[in-house]
Amino acid sequence: METQVTEYKSLQKIQTGDKGFKELAKTCVCLANAQGGVIVIGFDDKTKEPPDNQVIEQAQINDALQRLRSHTFSVGLSPSEILTHENGGQYFQITVFPSQKIVATTSDGRIYIRIADKCEPVRGEDLQRIVAEKDAFQWELVSKNIPLNTIPETNIQKLVKDIRLSDRVKDSVKEKSDVEILEHYSLIQNFQLTNLGVLWLGTAQQRAKLSYPITIQYIVYDALEQKTRKYLWDDYTLNPKELLFSIEKEAVELNYSYEFPDGLFRNQVRHYPKEVIRELLINAIAHKSYLISADITIEVFPDSFRISSPGGLPLGITSNNILHEKHRRNPHLIKLLHDLKLMEGEGSGYDLIYEKLSADAKPFPVVESDFNKVSVTLESKIMDLEALRLTDYITQHFQLTQREKIVVGIVARHKKILSTELTRILQLSEEDRLRSWYSKLVERKIISDRGIKKGKEFLINPEIIKYSELNIKPNLKTIEPHRLIALLETDISTYPNSSISEIHKRLPDVDIKDLRKTIYQMVEDGKLQTYGALKNRTYKLA
Repeated sequence: METQVTEYKSLQKIQTGDKGFKELAKTCVCLANAQGGVIVIGFDDKTKEPPDNQVIEQAQINDALQRLRSHTFSVGLSPSEILTHENGGQYFQITVFPSQKIVATTSDGRIYIRIADKCEPVRGEDLQRIVAEKDAFQWELVSKNIPLNTIPETNIQKLVKDIRLSDRVKDSVKEKSDVEILEHYSLIQNFQLTNLGVLWLGTAQQRAKLSYPITIQYIVYDALEQKTRKYLWDDYTLNPKELLFSIEKEAVELNYSYEFPDGLFRNQVRHYPKEVIRELLINAIAHKSYLISADITIEVFPDSFRISSPGGLPLGITSNNILHEKHRRNPHLIKLLHDLKLMEGEGSGYDLIYEKLSADAKPFPVVESDFNKVSVTLESKIMDLEALRLTDYITQHFQLTQREKIVVGIVARHKKILSTELTRILQLSEEDRLRSWYSKLVERKIISDRGIKKGKEFLINPEIIKYSELNIKPNLKTIEPHRLIALLETDISTYPNSSISEIHKRLPDVDIKDLRKTIYQMVEDGKLQTYGALKNRTYKLA
């Protein structure tokens, strides 16, 4: 499976002349400008394994390496020996080292960078960012000349114990010695602490020697945006895990809940789901740029909270693709946080955030980014109480995937939503990709779809609403087309010579787009007559 650091290529790439080598050179450059990686050559795209009769000569490897070096600048490459797959087919690997300081390019001067599992071109205006990011990529591994024997033994034992207790860590890693585990997670090199090692294992005095260690401000505001409380973590005494737990303990305002009636009982919904708070906090620590002198800030308002972290979104990541694209600024820190079960797997954090907010009928996060920081804002309000109850009923009675929970929450909140709008909210590049999100929901009759192509719209199956016994009020937004026609005939018969805006004032729950579409169709079918033109046009029954 291709990842941010692994690419698979057919042997034909080194057998088709310059065309294949130019494509491989592009891959080498994009990996070198990120965190390096491995290109596995000899795997067939269709079968995801080498042909069982494939034989590779050492001369082919040597020639491939020589030609790749001639097609790239500032790219370090190292070949493996000839490897044999379990099916008997041969293949080999080329390790691409990250370029430490210089931007890697192809021989014709083109620059690429790895975004998720794709190589994306770098535009001229992004060149400054990629230069800044290169230092950030290497920050974790810089040695601080602090011997391992100068840090408290208890710090090592706590970490090693947590690693060995984690079910996300392979047995082969758990069986390593304490020092080998520290080396595995890049906390030490040659018994000297790296920057990452100091951040996690060091003393307060040692952390203070880092260029820009973690400092955090927690500020609470009242309705007039006057500060009512402030708490600081700026003494460097805590490692990232301890910081996370300390923030969760101190940030009591983020634990407030709404209470609302639910039959004979009263239900509670937190202002912000606990899992969402943790994911945003850990993201701020994990993706922070440790080369910028600035605090992580958490600002809590009566109806929202905002968390800001030094360093903008990595190159290629925007607020419009953050749900799907993956790009790690501090990969070794992220690996450690993941294995300690403090954060979700790579690229799945925002999936979790969307899932939890969908379940609580809350707005999705607003992400803002510039060169120096990225901010994420969450609102505490419940957008639709009926949608909350309906989503809760569906998730209790049906086994749903994470994607399906997100779609159900969005559809319930909107009552009815066009496929184009759902595609936009889910940050999908093509509507065809949307099908994998909703198809089984339609098959299981949890949601209904009507219309075709860009006119396709989704709503919660009325039968589910009926059998849920939640006493959800009917909404004209979901009215069926033939019933809307009958409703308009009745309305226009009572109020002839009405404009569309006047009709909408009397039927405010009907979507204005549906209203226009239906009226125009009724005119075309000869059911309505028009008078006037453009903005002054009115309608009466034919």
